[in-house]
Amino acid sequence: QVQLVESGGGLVQAGGSLRLSCAASGRTFSTNAMGWFRQAPGKEREFVAAIIRRSGGTTYYADSVKGRFTISRDNAKNTAYLQMNSLKPEDTAVYYCAADPFGLEYRKPNDYDYWGQGTQVTVSS
Repeated sequence: QVQLVESGGGLVQAGGSLRLSCAASGRTFSTNAMGWFRQAPGKEREFVAAIIRRSGGTTYYADSVKGRFTISRDNAKNTAYLQMNSLKPEDTAVYYCAADPFGLEYRKPNDYDYWGQGTQVTVSS
């Protein structure tokens, strides 16, 4: 099993920045793929970004965040990060960290076996 704990959410004004962290524990060798998803009220959970360890840290982004968000990971600390810049009110959501042993697919929630509890990000206009 893998346990994931997110932190770093909060309230920020439009144009501001936040950095989310996702600390993994347990069977951390099963975190080949780590991803971030978000879910706004009344909407489905959507893909934000992913990083795949077995491909040397290749990163993938949703079009809506490309150029503004950066995903990274520190393998020594078993932690993934999501740096969010130029935040917009439409980025407001609960952000979830996810992990999967394989990372062959990474854009859908069903592609991941493990999930964190989520952290709220609110961007005011």
